Amino acid sequence: MAAERGDALPQLGEGVFLTDGGIETYLIFHRNLELPEFAAFDLLKDEAGRDELRAYYRPFMAMAAERDLGFVLESPTWRANPRWAGRVGYDSDELAAANRSAIVLMEELRGEAVDGSRVVISGCVGPHDDGYVPGETLDADAARSYHSEQIGTFAETAADQVTAVTMTYVEEAIGIARAAADAGVPAAISFTVETDGRLPSGQPLGDAILEADGDDGSEIAYFMVNCAHPTHFGDVLGPGEEWVGRIRGLRANSSTMSHAELDEAEELDEGDPIDLAERHGALKERLPGLTVFGGCCGTDARHVEAIRDAVTS
Repeated sequence: MAAERGDALPQLGEGVFLTDGGIETYLIFHRNLELPEFAAFDLLKDEAGRDELRAYYRPFMAMAAERDLGFVLESPTWRANPRWAGRVGYDSDELAAANRSAIVLMEELRGEAVDGSRVVISGCVGPHDDGYVPGETLDADAARSYHSEQIGTFAETAADQVTAVTMTYVEEAIGIARAAADAGVPAAISFTVETDGRLPSGQPLGDAILEADGDDGSEIAYFMVNCAHPTHFGDVLGPGEEWVGRIRGLRANSSTMSHAELDEAEELDEGDPIDLAERHGALKERLPGLTVFGGCCGTDARHVEAIRDAVTS
């Protein structure tokens, strides 16, 4: 078992923790699976789908075990919130059951690990609206109320933390952090940025982190950046900036394309795994506080393995 909830998350210390890659793009483009509304959690509804998820996660866990690294098991629940699940046909009770089932599967996988004490289970929380350009935004209180349903479910499971990924504006991130504080679950916040290093809302990344960190109603364990290529945000991560030290993890895209270009792309851009890894290695040298490394859109085990080698060499 991992550390008891309330203890310091192990990835806040030293050492490298891996996580997985771009689960939705992998399942769609490599496994030719139908994911309605990009909802990987829908695979939990039957044993064949759960087998697909097991087969997806195991190679990432194995590559961490090969180097005695930690691992953050991020549940396949990015779309498992009321708005998106409703579009797929789930009611409130079915959605809660799916979120619980996701964490049960993560427990099963952690039980397979050689050293389960270094495997952290994270309940993945996605945005209320689009992950690139939200058409409808929520203020912090509305986001707190909206996300409390999913986070409250995670709080009743073995999840060690929640991680909000692909956050496009700070108010929703603050609301999620408040809901996690209400539920007594540590929260990590991962922002996405455009090619200029700013959030899709236009706010500079550093300002968003400082604003979220300064909120009195929440306590954020750490921050991450995801769903962007290192060329989009590397230049804004100046090691002299205090807020940069709050970034502990990266889940980058394989592609250098903008969000708008990715939205219009009909084929998967897998990028250059070696170049992607080298950029992570350079960032790790500049920012030794980085501990969590994985991938996002377009990445798979090849990319994460190359990143592993670059940041541990």
